[in-house]
Amino acid sequence: SFPGGRRDPADGGDAVATALRETREELGVTLGPPSVWGQLRMLPDRQGQLVAPVVANLGPLEELRLKPNPDEASETHNAVEEVFTLPLEHLLKEENQGYTHFRTPAGYSYTLPVFLHGPHRIWGLTAIVTELTLQLLAPGHY
Repeated sequence: SFPGGRRDPADGGDAVATALRETREELGVTLGPPSVWGQLRMLPDRQGQLVAPVVANLGPLEELRLKPNPDEASETHNAVEEVFTLPLEHLLKEENQGYTHFRTPAGYSYTLPVFLHGPHRIWGLTAIVTELTLQLLAPGHY
């Protein structure tokens, strides 16, 4: 999943400030507002909470030093066990894309995107945010 969490009073009600703070706390990456490209539409998570995805430029992957914070575990979330990045080129290859179909006991069905990378499977809300981001960054290619 992406870095994220609840808004702190110090964030001033600003989703971008929350995203930048959570990225610093969870991954040790300090970004300023100039790195932010924008905010995607709000999306509900499984608990019905609205999530405000923020898209930012982290710079070249080769220069990125991610340092997961083991103290970021909570009662509802485990500590970050592993961090990996994927280049845009990888995400745009059809062999790395898929969909999972779900059917509820009530007969309602839906389809969600899935992205593959070796032993990793990007799914759920993370895959939805990834798909929305690819639609913006690579129109006509995704």
